[in-house]
Amino acid sequence: MQWIIFMLLLFISSMEMLTQNRWKKQASAGLLENCTGCVLCSEDNGCITCHHRLFLLIWRDGIRQYGMCVHTCPPGYFGVRGLEVNRCTKCRSPSCESCFSRDFCMKCKDKFYLYKGQCFRQCPPGTAAQPGTRECQETCEPGPWSEWSACTHESRTCGCKWGVETRVREVPEAAREEGTACPALLETRRCRMKKHCPGGERRTA
Repeated sequence: MQWIIFMLLLFISSMEMLTQNRWKKQASAGLLENCTGCVLCSEDNGCITCHHRLFLLIWRDGIRQYGMCVHTCPPGYFGVRGLEVNRCTKCRSPSCESCFSRDFCMKCKDKFYLYKGQCFRQCPPGTAAQPGTRECQETCEPGPWSEWSACTHESRTCGCKWGVETRVREVPEAAREEGTACPALLETRRCRMKKHCPGGERRTA
């Protein structure tokens, strides 16, 4: 009799363990999509801790908070590695597409221009928009124009009716070092030559 009771209890215990294992497998399968790469995962909030090479991305949907483990942080976030967990931290500016730190942007979203880590709809005064790079480049204020040069034609100052004269202006040293965009630094214009070449007649052009 005791042997029968023992076998019955063993059977009931086995059935309970089987049921628990089946429930755990079903729960794990239901969480698989939200818990990829997780070390710890919550049914309600997704990933809590990630494997050491992954970043924990947390976003909110109303009052609920969700976590996901990712290899690279999405646009608008940057990765911060820590001793316990690597996190994706959101860029402070909503117009920033990628950032180096919370307050230093490296690339702006469309219709914005990047200048010194910040995004602007219009470039600040003293800068010019560069559509190709979506950046604001500092402009420079050159020095005054020089006097017009002597009128020349093919490096000669005599012998022709018409020639060309030029004038230039200098760029500040700081602007040259920074490679800023500058306006025209050289101008030319047509001029009338007034000299006869020694020993020859004046030619007409």
